[in-house]
Amino acid sequence: MEHSRSASARKAVQATADVSAGGAQSLDRAATLLILVGRAGPSGARLADLVAETDLTKPTVHRMLNALVRAGLLDQDAETRRYHLGPEIYVLGTLASVRFGLHPVSLRALVRLSEATGDTAFLSVARDVYAICLHREEGAYPIRVHALQAGDRHPLGVGAGSLALLAALPDAEVEEVLTANADILDERYPSYAGAVLGALVRETRAQGYALNPGMLLPGSWGIGVAIRGQDGRPIGALSIAAIDSRMGEERQRELMHLLRREAAWIEARMLQRDHGPARANGKRT
Repeated sequence: MEHSRSASARKAVQATADVSAGGAQSLDRAATLLILVGRAGPSGARLADLVAETDLTKPTVHRMLNALVRAGLLDQDAETRRYHLGPEIYVLGTLASVRFGLHPVSLRALVRLSEATGDTAFLSVARDVYAICLHREEGAYPIRVHALQAGDRHPLGVGAGSLALLAALPDAEVEEVLTANADILDERYPSYAGAVLGALVRETRAQGYALNPGMLLPGSWGIGVAIRGQDGRPIGALSIAAIDSRMGEERQRELMHLLRREAAWIEARMLQRDHGPARANGKRT
């Protein structure tokens, strides 16, 4: 009798473990789908592509996508049937930005840049081998460029802010990024393919700022600088975009000084946030 009860108890524990493992697996799959949809960018993700990328069955992927849509974490376009990040992701991202700090700390700098130049200022960050635009601050100049919107994602090095981020990485990491993105550069960004992006990295390091002379969108030029953390690694990038007639060499120098000043201001604010005012001023606490 005692043996029978022990066997039953073991079976119950195993059943509970199996359920827990199944639940964890479902969470892992849902998280993977969220990441894949996010990486698809503004164009959205097709069901067929998500099935292929996850190696899951179509019914399983479809069921999980529907659950994520119901939760507001994903959205499905009624016409294209493609999946996009949903409104709750935006809310969660806004809440997370308070913790991670770069976005809210940078807002005043972005406003100053757009007001001083009349052009559009951007904040970008690196995620894996891509750069993501976190914020776009419009200037007052009536002719605006629309090469980059908040949430847009491009391979690292494509665009001024993205190039500033890539050039600020160590050589070994730059090579890893170039290798990882080689296929997508060939397919979707041919003006950056081959040895071009490596040459742009060297040029950016030599001149101290990144320049995009209409390579992403004809007529739209950009200039960018990296924002560095206490360890010297890039934590973000500031950039300004304008039509080509407003990006002559003299104005490039003016914009570069403005960008560097605001990047230094952000770096000081981030250091102060992390270590307190005494350390930010070079004093020990």
